[in-house]
Amino acid sequence: MADRHHPKDHWTPEAYLTSASFVPSLATTILEWLNPQPEDIILDLGCGDGALTSQLKRRSLSVTGVDASANLITAAKKSHAATAGLSFHVHDCRYLARWMNFQEAAYTKVFSNAALHWILRDPSSRTSVLRDTYAVLKPGGAFAFEMGGAGNCAEAHTALMAAVVRQGVSIQDARELCPWFFPSESTMRRMLLDVGFSVEKTEVEYRSTKLTAREEDGGGIEGWVRLMGARFLDALESDEKREVAVQEVCELLKTVITHGDEEDEEDDGGMFLGYVRLRVLARKPV
Repeated sequence: MADRHHPKDHWTPEAYLTSASFVPSLATTILEWLNPQPEDIILDLGCGDGALTSQLKRRSLSVTGVDASANLITAAKKSHAATAGLSFHVHDCRYLARWMNFQEAAYTKVFSNAALHWILRDPSSRTSVLRDTYAVLKPGGAFAFEMGGAGNCAEAHTALMAAVVRQGVSIQDARELCPWFFPSESTMRRMLLDVGFSVEKTEVEYRSTKLTAREEDGGGIEGWVRLMGARFLDALESDEKREVAVQEVCELLKTVITHGDEEDEEDDGGMFLGYVRLRVLARKPV
């Protein structure tokens, strides 16, 4: 069983590209809310491979990307090494105050896309993450983020839990294995207010999201399950049990997430997961 305090780094540029390449392409709204300006100094929490971070740099003075995945940060540095004013650092964003470059009132804006539901998964560090984010912002600075909201990918979450329980994990342990925190709009607002932010606007959107390429290319529902559900799978004792769980999840989900068929030009038999997106624009008072 994997060590829950030191999980494996399953994130690789290849796995992300084949299983989750739609994530940065669907960030248009939250980028508009952030509204980067030429004088902005921006911190990107959970920057991944730097695809969105580099976009931010084109519209701002400087951008710093931070992510816990050494694999993705290596890829980001390789892709964007020549860009002045753009830097990437490996650090667990759950403990931002421990980062060697942590500095209060250093940024005009903080941005995060599709990362906070991972970063806030641990109840013991949720408040400190938001408190540290508040601290790094200059007075008047904005915190714009999009994350999974309550009910996000509920069908996949349920199938993953059921599959590991069938392989001998208790229901309580399966709950604790969950790597995500999907809050309601009201819960997120309260958490932000509690650390001092003012909340300017929030939005919840149900977005049925088409998965990436075919499974034989490493994508599709199987690629998604292997990457996003890795923490569940790591709890199983053997490769055989993990493979059985993956196939069971995929077979269960195919029944409910396949839309149309390949002969339908408008609905080609693609697979769609029920993403729920929570967007927030908060601000540190002047």
